[in-house]
Amino acid sequence: MAPKYIFFTGGVVSSVGKGVTAAAIGRLLKERGFTVAVQKLDPYINVDPGTMSPYQHGEVFVLDDGAETDLDLGHYERFIDVRLSRVCNVTTGQVYAEVIGAERRGDFLGGTIQVIPHITNEIKRRIGLVSKATGAEFILVEVGGTVGDYESLPFLEALRQLRSDLGRENTLYIHVTWLPYIGATGELKTKPTQHSVSELRSLGISPDMIVARSDYPVEEALCEKIALFCDVEKKAVVPMVTTPILYEVPLLLEKAGVADYILQRFGMTARRKPDWTEWEHLMTEIRKQKPSVTIALVGKYVELHDAYLSVREALKHAAIHAGVELDLRWVHSADLEKGKGWEQLEGVNGIIVPGGFGTRGIEGKIQAAAYARTHLIPYLGLCLGMQLMVVDFARYVLGTDQVNSTEFDRSTPHPVIDLMPDQQNIQDLGGTMRLGLYPCHLQPDTIASRAYQEEDVAERHRHRFEFNNRYRELLGQHGMVFSGLSPDGRLVEIAELTDHPFMVGTQFHPEFLSRPNRPHPLFLAFMRAAATHAGIKPTNEE
Repeated sequence: MAPKYIFFTGGVVSSVGKGVTAAAIGRLLKERGFTVAVQKLDPYINVDPGTMSPYQHGEVFVLDDGAETDLDLGHYERFIDVRLSRVCNVTTGQVYAEVIGAERRGDFLGGTIQVIPHITNEIKRRIGLVSKATGAEFILVEVGGTVGDYESLPFLEALRQLRSDLGRENTLYIHVTWLPYIGATGELKTKPTQHSVSELRSLGISPDMIVARSDYPVEEALCEKIALFCDVEKKAVVPMVTTPILYEVPLLLEKAGVADYILQRFGMTARRKPDWTEWEHLMTEIRKQKPSVTIALVGKYVELHDAYLSVREALKHAAIHAGVELDLRWVHSADLEKGKGWEQLEGVNGIIVPGGFGTRGIEGKIQAAAYARTHLIPYLGLCLGMQLMVVDFARYVLGTDQVNSTEFDRSTPHPVIDLMPDQQNIQDLGGTMRLGLYPCHLQPDTIASRAYQEEDVAERHRHRFEFNNRYRELLGQHGMVFSGLSPDGRLVEIAELTDHPFMVGTQFHPEFLSRPNRPHPLFLAFMRAAATHAGIKPTNEE
């Protein structure tokens, strides 16, 4: 059977929720027994978001194969519970680099290179790679940005052409729009959606379904109006009212009959009846009244919560499973090093320090690690958070503030964190770190091994600096345990402290593999430790 393609476009405003909608629909199809893959087409000219500021783009989501991708791929993986690959994120930069490279090699035999057909052909080729790489029966493709943006026009033209290339029976277009609310009249307005659809149709794409996002209930008459003026069936207009619970979206779309309509449109029947028992149980647990556990997230990009999206979601997953309510405090590390904001750490039950780059706010993160160590507050350090936990502990052991990472002080006399040998002479920053899935062997009778209940695991990495093995024996003598190592024993993957209820740092990013119904073991162990610190007995504790 030829794969079925569902293309998602956005209208009226950006950040309308295309990624979550695509992810939720992917889950609906998976529940019916189909294999699903999702691809994001990003119109920016960067090759990938790896060198972009989190303020510009939110977090960088890393895949098993080391691809640095858009945060929407995190939504896809968490909702559908799939493991995606680098073919699932395409940027304008990648497309143009490929075409220009081919032209420089002479592959076009002296021909004039144009947006149509050369750029659009390359976009279509990359869309086709998803089916070849995954063998999925449904390929969901999301175009970043909003209809009307100049930079997305080549992608939209490629999608228009694909209906002819693949056949109408194998393609479906879903347009996700926004219904603005006019407070003065108490009305939701459909006119922007009508204009958005008109713009899309002027490009040759007529949507088969419209998902109408709104912060207020959408009356049936409004759906009828959208159907009439946008030339879609009424049952293909899906009102999607904002929900405070992100993971409720699949259930709302199920109730709206979205998957049934899609299968009917493709002339297909479900392989099995969807079973939402686990997902509904998740909603029940989220809505329960639970005791609160306060976690401080100490970072340098806390003004933009999307910079730590996967960390936040992994904490939520763990809290649900531990039977507690997450009270997340966003603490700016740059404030801490200026002596401000320390009141936010008072009374917290856990401190988490996530990854990051650059010198700004580093001393504040080190001070946060010291605060957790000396006050016996559960601490979880992720990547840079692990490295700075090591810096703090080494400063304590050696009795000097000159201990540091060479990332921040190249002349430090005690470089407890240093460049990996194979990173010494690298000039290009993009895509050159230790990226992707690597194995880790756990040491017995450690916090990490008890959390995982396994001897060997594999986790996703994104870093350039490592623990300096010259300090392994010294720090080990004073209570630091290297509970996770690379299989050859050369690289420290997890460090933890004895004489502390829970002080653990990971060189990798466990947040990328957490799922709402299957929290990451280290996040769950951390949340249970935080609950215990708060005087709460966690549920589901073995």
